[in-house]
Amino acid sequence: MSSGPTIFTITVMTTATIITDMFAYDFMINAFIAAGIAAVVSGVVGYFLVMRGQTFAGHALSHIGFAGATGAGLVGVAPLWGLIAFTLAAGIVMGAMSERISNRDVAIGVVLALALGFGLLFLHYHTSFATQATALLFGNVLAVDHAMIATLGLLGAITLAALAFIMRPLVFSSLQPELAEAKGVPLRAVSVAFLAIVALAVSVCAQIVGVLLVFTLMVGPPAAAQRITTGLWSGLFVSAGLAIGEAWLGLTMAFYTDWPVSFCIAILSALAYFVCIALPKQTRPAEVAPAS
Repeated sequence: MSSGPTIFTITVMTTATIITDMFAYDFMINAFIAAGIAAVVSGVVGYFLVMRGQTFAGHALSHIGFAGATGAGLVGVAPLWGLIAFTLAAGIVMGAMSERISNRDVAIGVVLALALGFGLLFLHYHTSFATQATALLFGNVLAVDHAMIATLGLLGAITLAALAFIMRPLVFSSLQPELAEAKGVPLRAVSVAFLAIVALAVSVCAQIVGVLLVFTLMVGPPAAAQRITTGLWSGLFVSAGLAIGEAWLGLTMAFYTDWPVSFCIAILSALAYFVCIALPKQTRPAEVAPAS
C-alpha cells in the first residue's frame, strides 16, 4: 500500500493553503465580513423586489443614491450618508406616488431623471470627487475598514428588522393586491415602507459592488432562487445563500486573478441565474398571508 499522500489529502491541503493565504490579510477579512452582510441583506430584500416586479425601482434607487453621494461630497459629508438620504427620500416619494403597476415605472422614471440631473450638477462643481465617484459607481469592497463594517452591520440589522415588521402585509399585497385592499391592507403605506427598506438595502449593497452593479446581488440571486424553489422561506434562504456564495467566491477569484471584485461577483451571479433558468421551473403555490 502506498504511504504517499492521497488525492483527497492533497486537495484538503491545497484548499487550506488558499484560505490561509487570503485571510493572512486584514483587508480580505474585512471584505468577507462586509460582503457577507451585504449579500444577506440584498438576497432577502431583493427576493421581495423581484416578487413584486419592482426590479427597476432597485436599479433607479442605486443611481439616485449616486447623486446623493456626490452631493454629500460637495458639502463635505461622508458619501454614504448622502447615498442613504437620497435613496430613502426617493424610495418614499416613489412609493407615495403610486403603488399601481401601470403607473409605477412612470413615477420611478421621473424621480430617476431628476436625481441624475442633480448628480451631474454636483460633479460639475466638485470635480475633485472623481476618484471617490468611481469607487461608488463600481464598488471598492477591499477598502472597507472596521468602522464601515460596523455601519453596514447596523444598517443591515435595521433593514431586516423593518422588513420582518411589514412582511405579512407585504406578502399579502404583493401576491393578491385587490384582495388585500378589500381586507383593509393600506397598499400605499406598504409600498412606501417597502421602497424605503429597499433604499437602505441599496445603500448597503452599493458599498460592495457599486451603484451600477446593484442588480448583481439584489436581483440575480433572488431571481435564480424563485426559479428553483416553491416556498417563501425556502426561496429566501436560497436567495441569501446564493448571494453569499457569489460574493465570497467572487472575492476569492479576485484575490487570485487580480480581476475587479465586482466583475467576478457579476459573472457568478449571471452564471447562477442562467443555470437556474435552464432547469425546469417549479410551480409556485399561492402563498398568501391574509389579514386577520
